[in-house]
Amino acid sequence: MALLLEELKRRAGEGIEASSSALGELGRAIWSRPELAYEERQAHAALTRFFAARPAWAVQPAYKLETAFRADWAWAWPGAEPPAAPLRLAFLCEYDALPGLGHACGHNLIAQVGAAAALGLQAALEGLAPRGPAVQVTVLGTPAEEVGGGKVQLIETGAFDNLDVVFMAHPFQKDMPYMPALANHHVIVKYYGKASHAAAYPWEGINALDAAVLAYNNLSVLRQQMKPAWRVHGVIKQGGEIANIIPSCSELEFFLRTPLLKDLPVLTDKAESCFKAAALATGCKIELKTACPDYYNVLPNKSLQQTYMENGKSLGMEFLDQMSSFSGSTDFGNVSHVVPGIHAYFYIGSDALNHTEQFTEAAGSKVAQQYALRTAKALAMTAVDVLFRPGLLERVREDFRQAKQEEQEHYSVKEEDVPLGY
Repeated sequence: MALLLEELKRRAGEGIEASSSALGELGRAIWSRPELAYEERQAHAALTRFFAARPAWAVQPAYKLETAFRADWAWAWPGAEPPAAPLRLAFLCEYDALPGLGHACGHNLIAQVGAAAALGLQAALEGLAPRGPAVQVTVLGTPAEEVGGGKVQLIETGAFDNLDVVFMAHPFQKDMPYMPALANHHVIVKYYGKASHAAAYPWEGINALDAAVLAYNNLSVLRQQMKPAWRVHGVIKQGGEIANIIPSCSELEFFLRTPLLKDLPVLTDKAESCFKAAALATGCKIELKTACPDYYNVLPNKSLQQTYMENGKSLGMEFLDQMSSFSGSTDFGNVSHVVPGIHAYFYIGSDALNHTEQFTEAAGSKVAQQYALRTAKALAMTAVDVLFRPGLLERVREDFRQAKQEEQEHYSVKEEDVPLGY
């Protein structure tokens, strides 16, 4: 079996290399025309054309959402009767960009890696597959990751139902099989007051900017009582038009993040008390609006991560011995709570930090292409292992169950566990 697995993986890599030119063009097309959440029409068109041009792939444009898509390819061992339910493996693509920065998080590469890994698995199965289960390979195009929660909406519409394992990888400054991502609540706060001349009769006004400033300061005071890994950060988006008119409206945008999903409502409640207190103090009316669905923390899957590392090392990836601290947030976290999966990170040939102009440039470089294809090979090889390495799929499923159980049972730090000092 070991020799057969190696042959399947070799063929997966060859399949990716055979399509490297087309994959590079796909990634560059998405990078050169950055589009924001739910507006990714050109990226959607490029990806659906890419798979529609390949025999045996069934493509569904505008799959459940206008800029989402689904592409499926089915395989069964020759001569075998198709089972009632094949094993379903999915590779996820992202392709939305950031306002003003373009692809500063490299989602063009995520789309390229997802497409490439699926083609690699197809090449392995078509070339030399042992007798085994029927397989459905799915590519899901998931819009609006930066803001909007496209994967959350796709979960709610049933797009992830009956999938067995999902795979994706995200550009970064290093290769990592997993990095904790924080649960996130995205809130818009608006205050409504009353305009008045700021010099002639200020007592007639109700200052909405004062409410915004108080809310911002209230949250700053709250930080002393926040757990160390909690994160609260925001901006005042609107605070008035001219200095001699008391502002009648103001607007803030905040992200509230916690490592554990169960702590997110606790932090949200505390933050909302800060917002409401500012309204009470100034006499303003307040409007709280959730900007998008909550993002969950990403659950680990140790068996998938270990398998990915083994395959990555065979391709020259260098993984850190110590895992990095928490990153940002991703709607893949919600996916990880409903289906076993891996959300790896990969080096793109640059030390530039995500969400910067330098990362935008790096994500569109030729150097990034070779690292993206290497990552796609590692994902495809990991999928081969899931299908044919004895016992691995069962361990992946058990890791999923265990991670969900630990998420439920995880307890907060007790007072007696905190060391006392001066």
